[in-house]
Amino acid sequence: MPANLPPQYYDAEKRYRSARTAEDKIEAIETMLAIMPRHKGTDHLYGDLRRRIAKLQEEAERKAATSRASFYIRKEGAGQVALVGLPNAGKSQLLATLTDALPEIAEYPFTTKSPNIGMMKFENIQIQLVDTPPVTGRDSRVWLNNVARNADLIAIVVDLSQSPVEQAEATLQELESIGIVPANVYSESLIGKRPRKMLIIGNKSDLDTSDAGWHRLKTRYGSQFPMLAVSATSGNLNDLKKSFFQALEIVRVHTKSPGQKADLTDPIILKTGSTVKNAAEDIHKDFKAKLKYAVVWGSGKFDGQRVSQDHVLKDNDIIELHI
Repeated sequence: MPANLPPQYYDAEKRYRSARTAEDKIEAIETMLAIMPRHKGTDHLYGDLRRRIAKLQEEAERKAATSRASFYIRKEGAGQVALVGLPNAGKSQLLATLTDALPEIAEYPFTTKSPNIGMMKFENIQIQLVDTPPVTGRDSRVWLNNVARNADLIAIVVDLSQSPVEQAEATLQELESIGIVPANVYSESLIGKRPRKMLIIGNKSDLDTSDAGWHRLKTRYGSQFPMLAVSATSGNLNDLKKSFFQALEIVRVHTKSPGQKADLTDPIILKTGSTVKNAAEDIHKDFKAKLKYAVVWGSGKFDGQRVSQDHVLKDNDIIELHI
């Protein structure tokens, strides 16, 4: 089956071939993957591009380890979420509440001078949160270029009691000034841009003036972004954890051997829409070629159903691979 790739794909491919850094090459390949239609004719190309990204990420990490000036943060867990926003939006308090990290927290602005990292537990997985310095800080562009550009998800944090619409607009403008745009709403050419999944967190919902701020924020951005009102100090954070998980667009898949129980504590993490074939390749590169069929519990018509390699997996499915 022919790939039938659109012209925009070849534009991104040209950017990949002319890129000089691993980060720019990764950006171009991710654009190619986003544009490329998914069907049997593109399966081989899709796998090849994913392997290229993995090699380039390893290259970037090696350079980061040998460069004191590098601000590359190695991804861990099921996904990396960058917390971005203006001073005193409450990003550091969110990080401290959701993880075991101990960032400096104070009433005065620009407390965060460099990224702080913590691991957030969500059910049976860990999600990495990175608290970044305020976007209007002196060195903010350095951090944003190296953190937000590589994150799987950007969470824009605003203070609901202090002109939240203006805060969101200012943060989005700062991100776009370095080429980062929301993947779900940006409609112009992506050439030179890095689309990223984004959501908006309205923080300090416990304050008296927050309701009016939340209404304005929801009216302005509710149709464009996933949004949630929270208080970093007093509640609703379980909903925030779930929102992070959903916005990352991933599924957890558990594996089992014939005659054995499934291990539900350490799932493999796949992108939403992934198939049994993708899961087999994730487990071991040779499995995909040898795989005969799989048995699935969860998304089948009935538990224990025998399915093909093209069966689309759902969150918390259990699969048994037969080779």
